[in-house]
Amino acid sequence: MNYRSVFAPGLFAGQVHIVTGGGSGIGRCCAHELASLGAHVVLVGRKAEKLQAVQAEIDQDGGRASHAVCDIRSEEAVRATVAGVLAAQGRIDGLVNNAGGQYIAPLSGISAKGWGAVLDTNLTGGFLMARECFNQAMQGTGGAIVNIVADMWGSMPNMGHSGAARAGMVSFTETAALEWAAHGVRVNAVAPGYIASSGMDHYPPEAGEMLRAMPRTVPAGRFGTEAETSAAVVFLLGPAAAFISGEVLRVDGARPQVRMGWPMATPDAQVRQRASVRPFDGFHRAVVPRIFSNDDKN
Repeated sequence: MNYRSVFAPGLFAGQVHIVTGGGSGIGRCCAHELASLGAHVVLVGRKAEKLQAVQAEIDQDGGRASHAVCDIRSEEAVRATVAGVLAAQGRIDGLVNNAGGQYIAPLSGISAKGWGAVLDTNLTGGFLMARECFNQAMQGTGGAIVNIVADMWGSMPNMGHSGAARAGMVSFTETAALEWAAHGVRVNAVAPGYIASSGMDHYPPEAGEMLRAMPRTVPAGRFGTEAETSAAVVFLLGPAAAFISGEVLRVDGARPQVRMGWPMATPDAQVRQRASVRPFDGFHRAVVPRIFSNDDKN
């Protein structure tokens, strides 16, 4: 099987796209879809074995990929990594700023070190990657950047550090879109809601009940898929989005619209079969998070 993208074959032929956090989850899915559409994908992350595994998958599927081990929190490492990609590939057409991470904790229990670590990963690292791609490559050739943020509208209780970082990345997206537009660079963001991704496997076992209950708070009545998130990313990277910049595309099943007092109804089994709301599972190598491995697929 191959990736079942809704986009035209060869859409990114001859292009080079960097995907940070490409060794798992949404980043892995985005890398596969971009490669299936003709791009050479550079997987960036901290763990070589994870990047190598995804690169091998893409190679097996007939795509082209390479990888670079980099801690995006390090300015010098980011600068060297982007320079290395340019030296090896000769160009950078797109950047998917996907790398990130957080942990569950109330604000009162977050140390300065923990707060800084989450902001460095989810905000500063994304800024550094975008800045270096712009300064070293896109300033002269144009390009597209998509920053992955999160559903932080209405707050992120028990993840206030992540909410602050993601809100900051939205502001950065809007500013970069304005400052870099004259160079032919578009900067947008995608905000995934509750997506069934391997990222959920990083939470402690005691979070399992909360995670399994999440679909009941989503008007669409289910988790989103990695492929649904990737499709939004690919659209914003592509030519049909040439007049879209500084925007945030939410992929969340209307979750932020939930309001106290409104009798929220979720689709029943019959409605879920309609093409307008049926989950899109284009990623042929998608893996169900371990926490749901014994559950019926939502």
